[in-house]
Amino acid sequence: MSRVTAPTPKPGEKLAGPASYFPSIESSYGRPMQHWLDLAADRLDEHRHMEVVEWLKAEHGLGHGHANAIVAYVKAKLA
Repeated sequence: MSRVTAPTPKPGEKLAGPASYFPSIESSYGRPMQHWLDLAADRLDEHRHMEVVEWLKAEHGLGHGHANAIVAYVKAKLA
């Protein structure tokens, strides 16, 4: 089971905050949000916020805003 679960909005519901980027992230990179949340959660065990953002950008080709939204969402849920 994942430590941070991807949100499942109800029909017509708009996601807010960092999660508002999630539909765009899924369509841009072709992976479900759970994939990205799991990667970030695993990495945050030993790395700082911006280190994980830079890793997502360098290793997975995410844009800065998308990578930052993923990390911010995971950090907030783990807090």
